[in-house]
Amino acid sequence: PPAGPDSAGVRVKALVTGTAGFIGSHLTGRLLDGGAEVVGIDCFTDYYPRPIKEANLRNNLGRPGFRFVEARIQDADLDGLLDGVSHVFHLAAQAGVRKSWGRDFTIYTQNNVEASQQLLEACVGRPLHRFVYASSSSLYGDNVSIPMREDALPQPVSPYGVTKLAAEQLCYLYHVNHRVPTTSVRYFTVYGPRQRPDMAFNKFIRASLTGAPITLYGDGEQTRDFTYVEDAVTATMAAGDRGVPGRAYNIGGGSRVTVNQVLEMIGRIAGKPLDVRREPAQKGDMRDTYADTTLARADLGFNPSATLEQGIEAEYRWMASSPVIA
Repeated sequence: PPAGPDSAGVRVKALVTGTAGFIGSHLTGRLLDGGAEVVGIDCFTDYYPRPIKEANLRNNLGRPGFRFVEARIQDADLDGLLDGVSHVFHLAAQAGVRKSWGRDFTIYTQNNVEASQQLLEACVGRPLHRFVYASSSSLYGDNVSIPMREDALPQPVSPYGVTKLAAEQLCYLYHVNHRVPTTSVRYFTVYGPRQRPDMAFNKFIRASLTGAPITLYGDGEQTRDFTYVEDAVTATMAAGDRGVPGRAYNIGGGSRVTVNQVLEMIGRIAGKPLDVRREPAQKGDMRDTYADTTLARADLGFNPSATLEQGIEAEYRWMASSPVIA
């Protein structure tokens, strides 16, 4: 993975967009751990409270080799940010399936599609080693066979998924037409310490800590392939080192379970059952996800290390001790 001097002896300088986010802050830290220089950019979109992102950012602020810029990609001095950069890790995006409908869709097109296009355009002609785009399993939709393969026809069932697919396709066309060395990693439900507060594990664990009821959408038999954040970061860094330009990779943890099983697991870790209130399924929520990671294993050496129970325990411990969460 890119850290310190790369295989050619060139020092790694990375631009990480969304550096104050859940995965972006972990990725930034791992790059710094390896001796890379990192320029991080984040605009603190209001999708969830700014103090949570500031807490993420504090893990890296002040570390040698890290420089932070607060700006939207569309407003930033991209030429300045990209000066001397060998790797771009583009994780910045407006997250969330359920809020992407209706009037808010323009927020998603601006932050997920337009921002990506402007960043890609600024990379044309630059001597990048890799441009890694953080894509999503949301682009598959429900009409694909399980496990999901990268060559399946993408048919997203949420506006969010449409914007992630559009940005991934922009990465591909900038590779084909302008030789920008883009590769995409399609994350499957990443969880762990610093997880966003809108995500299910965070909500479930918070409820277990406070004794509040949990709202579960659907019958709980929907399945997800859950990926521990450190495994997602390892795969992302490997894509930055040796991902094949023009190719997309499924990044899944190999832990496909039902939501009901997750609730039982959290109840065991917490030492008490959860108070679950059931509501109808939400539009845009996929029924099942499960990644075929054959390609990532072959090209990136991807091999997830954390079991689901280990990962949930780590997130539980983090939330139990986090002043931001309390």
